[in-house]
Amino acid sequence: MRILVVEDDRKVASFVQRGLQEEGHAVDVLFDGADAGEQARMVDYDCVVLDLMLPVRSGLQVLRDIRARKADLPVLMLTAKDALEDRVAGLDAGADDYMGKP
Repeated sequence: MRILVVEDDRKVASFVQRGLQEEGHAVDVLFDGADAGEQARMVDYDCVVLDLMLPVRSGLQVLRDIRARKADLPVLMLTAKDALEDRVAGLDAGADDYMGKP
């Protein structure tokens, strides 16, 4: 699988990337939301792991871009914002699943 990870915390991004690569996946990492929607549109990803709180453009904005262009691309929100209203907002925006960071 080819996976796009969009995470502004470089340590978290590296940890997720390394874990996915150890499982045999090809992983690209972006550290802000500026080009994430465009990257997801232009590259044939199997999945996107997306943080909610990103510099430049929020994860919700990126998610809306992805849904407008690639409605069937699976997106997992992986974020520190795990309150019920945050989960509802992420799922309502089109995330396939929503997971709080430990």
